[in-house]
Amino acid sequence: MKKWMLVTVVVFFLMGLGILPEAKADAISVQPINGLQGDFIKGADISMLAEVERSGGRYFDQNGKQVDPLKLLKEKGVNYVRIRLWNHPYDNQGRAYNGGTNDLNTAIALSKRAKAQNMKVLLDFHYSDFWTDPGKQFKPKAWASLSQNDLVKAVGTYTGDVLKAMRAQNALPNMVQVGNELNSGMLWPNGKSWGEGGGEFDRLAALLKAGTNAVRSVDSNINIMLHLAHGGDNGASRWWFDEITKRGVSFDTIGLSYYPYWDGEFSGLTNNMNDISARYHKDVIVVETAYGFTTANGDNLENSFNQDSVKTAGYPASPQGQASFIRDLSEKISQVKNNRGKGFFYWEPLWIPAKGAPWSSQYGLAYIQTTGTVGNAWENQAMFDFNGKALPSLDVFKQMTP
Repeated sequence: MKKWMLVTVVVFFLMGLGILPEAKADAISVQPINGLQGDFIKGADISMLAEVERSGGRYFDQNGKQVDPLKLLKEKGVNYVRIRLWNHPYDNQGRAYNGGTNDLNTAIALSKRAKAQNMKVLLDFHYSDFWTDPGKQFKPKAWASLSQNDLVKAVGTYTGDVLKAMRAQNALPNMVQVGNELNSGMLWPNGKSWGEGGGEFDRLAALLKAGTNAVRSVDSNINIMLHLAHGGDNGASRWWFDEITKRGVSFDTIGLSYYPYWDGEFSGLTNNMNDISARYHKDVIVVETAYGFTTANGDNLENSFNQDSVKTAGYPASPQGQASFIRDLSEKISQVKNNRGKGFFYWEPLWIPAKGAPWSSQYGLAYIQTTGTVGNAWENQAMFDFNGKALPSLDVFKQMTP
């Protein structure tokens, strides 16, 4: 057992016996991180915000006063937001797929709100009509029958058109992800990274180049990220980036997902960040991470974070545990050699259990009316409680900053 884990267990055992007082529910405490750079990214993925608000969700500060959540995030020290983008997240009858329903109009509106708070913006192209990750990288409906050559053209045209539209609305992102969690490629089967009979990475590289070239053509100052899941898996990272770099795909930053209850101890992440940042001469950002403030459930859908997650990761399921994890992760990132660790984005801190803001339309309004469920598996990893009140863990962004 790690030393810090043993200390945590002892402390909570003593608290249970009444020998030590419990920490106040309205406060957290973390140590500042020595040498943390002023431009260190303390980001938040806010992609569910518009749908939560449309569904009646509201946000409150720790005193119970209703607030603009982006204004509050800014006041607490968040300096960057991430917004995912789906091509057309609606079915053939025009019904939303949910999960944020992040079309271009939604992305523009969220970007403008963030920029109004003087926060920078990362735009996450999924190149699909819905969620993509290593287990699914489906083409958008409009591109389903395109040839490889036409698909390459479509990626370039679409990427450029999106960014031009955002620029016209003064919502141009500062950073762009060309694809989301690309371990298994994108736009299957054309861009799948394995098992398609040969030439997989050639096709994938052509699609990625179409996206990155389009970004450069709109604004050469936009930072381009390529993003992989499983941030502690150095073998997978090397395999993928070796193939991409040898094919001349141009990018600036490596993005990694890291969830401690899925991706292992910090040591794997640290080793991977140090290795790949030096190997490819790129900055590294943990672009997805999260931790639970409770194992309780705010609705009837099973949560992603539970008691087993706590046992695996070791931090208590509390606002203090959530804050301590964020602080310790930030320290590990800040210690990447040659100042290559640039920051992190907390995934969906605003996803409270508002009816009508579920993972997908599978858990939409008709499902809710029938079963009573809200359909959010993430609400216990938000940084607001189930009623939308800010948690004390939000103070970590400033407390960890010298």
